[in-house]
Amino acid sequence: MVDMHGVGVRTPDVLIIGAGAAGLMAAFTAAQKGKQVIVIDHSPEIGRKILISGGGRCNFTNRDIKPERFISQNKHFARSALSRYKPADFLSLVEKHRIPWHEKKLGQLFCDNSAQDILSVLLAECSAAGVRLFTDVRVREISRSDKFRVETSRGTFLSPALVLATGGLSIPKIGATGFAYDVAKHFGLPIVTPEPALVPFVFGGMDQGWMHELAGVSLPVKASCGKMAFEEALLFTHRGLSGPALLQISSYWHAGEPIRLDLLPGQNAEQLVGGLKATKGKMRGPAALGRWLPQRLAQEMARQHVPDRPVVEWPDKTIRALAASLHRLDIYPTGTEGFAKAEVTRGGVDTRALSSKTMQAESVPGLYIIGEAVDVTGWLGGYNFHWAWASGHAAGTAIAEG
Repeated sequence: MVDMHGVGVRTPDVLIIGAGAAGLMAAFTAAQKGKQVIVIDHSPEIGRKILISGGGRCNFTNRDIKPERFISQNKHFARSALSRYKPADFLSLVEKHRIPWHEKKLGQLFCDNSAQDILSVLLAECSAAGVRLFTDVRVREISRSDKFRVETSRGTFLSPALVLATGGLSIPKIGATGFAYDVAKHFGLPIVTPEPALVPFVFGGMDQGWMHELAGVSLPVKASCGKMAFEEALLFTHRGLSGPALLQISSYWHAGEPIRLDLLPGQNAEQLVGGLKATKGKMRGPAALGRWLPQRLAQEMARQHVPDRPVVEWPDKTIRALAASLHRLDIYPTGTEGFAKAEVTRGGVDTRALSSKTMQAESVPGLYIIGEAVDVTGWLGGYNFHWAWASGHAAGTAIAEG
């Protein structure tokens, strides 16, 4: 079979667009069950997002994966795929390839060496199963009659099964695009508006001023937005706030909403400060608060909330007001640092259009959409990689058994 440019038409059982975590998982899952699989990617390099993840060590899953730790307009959608591919399943794959790994806090699993180890595992599995990979491929047109016809810079691909695994909009500098959304819309599938998630916050006005002065300061906090709260580290930046607690809460935040910070979670600020007052010493605000807060933050909180007098001279109402501010500091971001700094994308292809068991589009037989392209966003800490594994495995299995 030859197309009009004289290039042979390739006719795999499965064509996967996107050679990232989800795409490669789907590829070898289907190929191991006998399907001929081709994966194409627009980048000349495979797995760039894998390689930069986890500070270069790839937080490849989490021991404590739970469906309620994934955000979607259909909060139950992820449950099926997650129930059929668990953290232990991917860990067994890692150990099969003798990749050294370690567990950090909150169930997070990382490579000992580098993220390249995880990419190598995926590529080795693909190679062993006979998956063919094509890089630096530009897709020009996609159409469908009895099969999907994909016109590219490397010729034409004709396949009964097409998998979109091109991710979301986060980190455009490594090639992120809205390709999956465009193809989904072409086939009439709805899109939940994509927004940055797991992303630092920015502030304006007076808030920006005092936060900028604290750039580099970090401390454990409890960050809340609505009914959600995360107790992890906060980091002041030159533009606003970051750190795990703020990145986590960003996935639940919407413009105009406040974020509440407890700067002394698990402690009683009124009792702490009241105890200092009872000693009748001459300690002033910055030194007093410096017992529990980083020094620069202690100075700023003292400047904003207490008189420049020894603690022993503070009225009880001042101590109560200070305690309230330490436990319930409401801040109002003007926005986030956007997709450029977002670890993942919230929103994407609407799950109402997909089968939760197979990841196939209900109205377009043979079209599968997986990974970050779908309206499923996990917590920080290996959850989004696990969604890539689980959704890719679900699609690959369904294609092979269909």
